[in-house]
Amino acid sequence: MPKPPTLLALFAHPDDEAFVVSGTLTEMAARGVRVILICATRGEAGEISDPRLATPENLGAVRERELRRAVAIMGLDELIFLDQRDSGMDGTPANDHPQAFINARSTDVVRRLVAEIRRLQPDVMLTFEPFGGYGHPDHQAIHNHTAAAFFAAAGSAYYPELGAPWQTPRLFQSGMPAAFFSRLRELLLARGEDVSKMPNPDDRPAWPGAAPLMLRDITPYLDRKWQAIRAHQTQLGSDSIFNRLPLEEMGPIMSQEAFSLVYPHVDGPAGPADLFSDLLPVSANGVIRS
Repeated sequence: MPKPPTLLALFAHPDDEAFVVSGTLTEMAARGVRVILICATRGEAGEISDPRLATPENLGAVRERELRRAVAIMGLDELIFLDQRDSGMDGTPANDHPQAFINARSTDVVRRLVAEIRRLQPDVMLTFEPFGGYGHPDHQAIHNHTAAAFFAAAGSAYYPELGAPWQTPRLFQSGMPAAFFSRLRELLLARGEDVSKMPNPDDRPAWPGAAPLMLRDITPYLDRKWQAIRAHQTQLGSDSIFNRLPLEEMGPIMSQEAFSLVYPHVDGPAGPADLFSDLLPVSANGVIRS
């Protein structure tokens, strides 16, 4: 039986996928792609929006359940945890925990990812852009480990006992361009809201830099994206932008998901038209055929 077209998404915490790429993951699954999500941690150091939902002691287990609900909403095929520990925001005591993801040995994480890449044989991989959206150290760590594993998995000399080498045809980064944060600030300021805790576009590196930017319109899947976001209730406190702005104002922003192509390198402003374009045949109704 031929291998189905496969998309492998790698993120750091439950909810990362929902805010950044859940519309695309939902669309790809609906189009017949086998979509697999790797999550490095269970978000143990995250905030708790309502003490009735979780405690610091059981937050990881609660957030795992939230992610499994989101995965079901998106229609994904498989969820894999790396069983690392949430490192917390930059500069917090959680950074010093000996099991924190940022303190894991790169060789151990990359070896695990190589084993999964060779097992799954994805056609497309995606992860955070280098800054990780707003500088979260775990977001940056999963970016770095994914990039290393992407190339290591293709090398015949790298841990041959993990399986035959596999060169994934494409690696994408995903994130939120500065324009996304700028527009959010505009909407919040227009309502007289406090934006002091929001990421400032001027404080983050420009993304995607020289790489072509692909903006995907996921409007037909916006409702499912919103449902996937709402599955992460412990992370949606009263100060969340998703509770401070109505969906009719957030919709035009949330309906655009951004990607840049890392591999193969493309000279000039144009990359592939879509994640799988020119890799796999597509039927007349848009369903990808294996």
